[in-house]
Amino acid sequence: HLVIFDCDGVLVDSELLACGVQARAVTAYGLPLSAEDVLTRFLGMSAKDMRTALEGDLGRPLPDDHESRCGAELFDLFRRELKPVAGIADVVRAVGAAGHARCVASSSSPERIALALDVVGVHDLFRPNVFSSSMVARGKPAPDLFLHAAETMGFAPSRCTVVEDSVAGVTAARSAGMRAVGFLGGVHCAPRHGEILALVGADIVCANA
Repeated sequence: HLVIFDCDGVLVDSELLACGVQARAVTAYGLPLSAEDVLTRFLGMSAKDMRTALEGDLGRPLPDDHESRCGAELFDLFRRELKPVAGIADVVRAVGAAGHARCVASSSSPERIALALDVVGVHDLFRPNVFSSSMVARGKPAPDLFLHAAETMGFAPSRCTVVEDSVAGVTAARSAGMRAVGFLGGVHCAPRHGEILALVGADIVCANA
């Protein structure tokens, strides 16, 4: 079987850092949002889709350099503050020890994924099998990214299990015909988040690694 891991909020505790960066930027543009607002609305969504939604709310295009400036701030935070999700590296190793294939499939850019995995020391557990939503036409909640990862790795969807922390990710996994594990190990997960993931189709919900 193939186990597909999301990155942000599953392998690395990055969601609160990333949401804070976005919230500060769009608030400066005149659209007041808190990190919690960004987390609630955009968890698991690709940067492209988030930009489209924010521009709709703002009523005008975001600055051309929005992603590059937010990326620079976030990458600096990653290098100084990013931590792995507690226990997840042992889970990844156990998947390999059991004879299953593994990969990463994330809504983030290839550069952000690579930095995050490098900073927390798990990149070598996956490389070169790391997939970004930039590789497909539609990001999560569409199934495209997971289907692309499975096809590249040589597995039918029915032989894939996806580990996800977001509604968009669980929805994408179920749409792809894959088993979905709702994972609550990230510090960003609210008390009822597991119930929400179950409602959108998670086969099982895990409170921690």
